[in-house]
Amino acid sequence: MNIRNRALKRRLVWLAGLTLVIIFIKIVSGNSQWVEAVYSTKLYATFSSFLRIIFGWLPFSIGDIFYLLVIVWFIWKLMRFSTKLFKRQLNRKWFVRTGYMLLIIGMVVYIVFNIFWGMNYNRRDIAEQLSLPISKTDTADLKIIEMLLLQKVNASKQALVNQHTSYPTNKELFKRAFACYQQAEKLYPFLGYKYFSVKSSMFSWWGNYFGFTGYYNPFTGEAQVNTMVPKFILPYTTSHEMAHQLGYAKEEEANFAGYLAATSSGDTLFHYSTYLDLFVYANRQLFFVDSASAKAAVAQLIPEVKADIKEWREFLRKHKNPLEPVISWAYGNYLRANQQPKGITSYDEVIADLIAFYKKYGRI
Repeated sequence: MNIRNRALKRRLVWLAGLTLVIIFIKIVSGNSQWVEAVYSTKLYATFSSFLRIIFGWLPFSIGDIFYLLVIVWFIWKLMRFSTKLFKRQLNRKWFVRTGYMLLIIGMVVYIVFNIFWGMNYNRRDIAEQLSLPISKTDTADLKIIEMLLLQKVNASKQALVNQHTSYPTNKELFKRAFACYQQAEKLYPFLGYKYFSVKSSMFSWWGNYFGFTGYYNPFTGEAQVNTMVPKFILPYTTSHEMAHQLGYAKEEEANFAGYLAATSSGDTLFHYSTYLDLFVYANRQLFFVDSASAKAAVAQLIPEVKADIKEWREFLRKHKNPLEPVISWAYGNYLRANQQPKGITSYDEVIADLIAFYKKYGRI
């Protein structure tokens, strides 16, 4: 067998092996009960804790450095490709070899991503864990939850104003988020969080233009928060990203877990940030079915809350960029590919969970 045939056979073996692993992942992740009982609460829980132990003590994000190196590598490869293209040094052999390498890299990334975290997209919902009566949300439900959130937002903001509360440093904020989860574990054992690892994102400035307030790095177990957004957004964002660390991969699930953690504590700052975000979600849904009621709810917000919402809108307007539709489209498709058929609006789906929670417990 000549060298060329041996190389071809080796490539086919790699493709076949990786394909079998991907098929196996697809099969086992299709069983949500297995994912919940074996992967999410045992394998992933242990491994993610291990990652947080290794990287959590560092004052900077290893995950962000990893992403930066990947970006630099990609730019370098793109420059080399452009140079070869300009010099007409590309041929069929180069395209075949490069295509094969890109395919292998893509398959490996897919496998590692799913083993490290991605299979959590197929776990049981928190609503199922709490036996919540989830049903189709109607206008009456939206009006009720909107009014309840209105009261919570106004009350928590007024308390902050009366107490002359100032926003803590990022480091202190992250510690307080950890304290929220420690308190929440007493009520909801599945929210047990150990080995703290939350960092300020190195890409916060870019995040302002690309539209992200935080993200979880599944390769290092770190939660990154964009700390350059308006301060009142940070508490709930931090709780949300910590929920991803616990394996609640879907955005709706992370929102709901973040809500449970933030409101289980006595920290008014976290209450306000959480209820404000949920109020905006509920108001947006209500607007589509009853715009008059949605506008009436906004009109009842106290001036200090309206000022925060205005600040947030001005921030978004200031950082608007022409690539935003493309970014939203790409991210929406990523969410749809990972068990979230409503794409970007998946975040809003937490309102259905909140309504069910209220119906069962009579509180939010």
